[in-house]
Amino acid sequence: MDKKIISFTVPCEFNGKMLKVFLKKYCNMSTRTLSKLKREDCGITRDNAVIKATDNVFANEKIVISLPKDKNEIIPIKGDLDILFEDEYLLCINKPYNMPVHPTKVHQTDTLSNIVSYYMVSNGENYAFRAVNRLDKDTSGIVILAKDRYTCAVMQGSNEIQKEYVAVCEGEIFENITIDNPISLAENSKIKRCVCDNGQKAITHCTPIKNKNDHTLLKVTLETGRTHQIRCHLSSIGHPLAGDDLYGGSREKILRQALHCISVTFLHPITKRKVIIKTDIPQEFLAIVK
Repeated sequence: MDKKIISFTVPCEFNGKMLKVFLKKYCNMSTRTLSKLKREDCGITRDNAVIKATDNVFANEKIVISLPKDKNEIIPIKGDLDILFEDEYLLCINKPYNMPVHPTKVHQTDTLSNIVSYYMVSNGENYAFRAVNRLDKDTSGIVILAKDRYTCAVMQGSNEIQKEYVAVCEGEIFENITIDNPISLAENSKIKRCVCDNGQKAITHCTPIKNKNDHTLLKVTLETGRTHQIRCHLSSIGHPLAGDDLYGGSREKILRQALHCISVTFLHPITKRKVIIKTDIPQEFLAIVK
């Protein structure tokens, strides 16, 4: 079976440490992933020999992880991709609004995954579609895709991914605000969320950038990542997103929810280098507060 190879060089600070300590602390490998690799034929090797989790590793040694290659099962559809960053492990895309990330019953061939599938095949690659972060269909901005299961597991298990959003809400906000209210699924709905005492903890930080025309352009950061968190929280304080009619926003100024993931910062899971990805504020957002 074809395999994807990922290798790490042991740094001096892990000289003489057990392999499992090196993999968990330096490579951010979860116990679950480590257990799966131990069951793989030559899943973890050193000098072409299988190494045990309890064996010691030494500075400058190369530890090799062998991952079974994925099978792409998404229908390839030709389309445009605004690629912001790509290497052997990650693909970061500026997703337009009105495009789902994953296929659904209603959307089988018009999703980001379909276009990525076509792009991947065109470049002679083959990997499963794994989105590290997800955006609503009508939310635009940065989506991070992992090209293998290990990279995805490390990225999704990391608390170091910093995401920044821009939004336009109705009404004027003049001071920084923090919304710390739990969120749960609204009664009699499979989609809409609401603030309620027995919901999941959710914290949203908002910083006003500009006020105009009874609207506010905001920078938004999250401490938690609940479904519809920004949309639900802003609506709960009387400032729904412009264009977000599900949460009480008007579509008079804009025909989409005014929410965009504008910046992502993270430590690359393989190279250990800091990666900063940025996009521009959508012009239709600026037009509202012009």
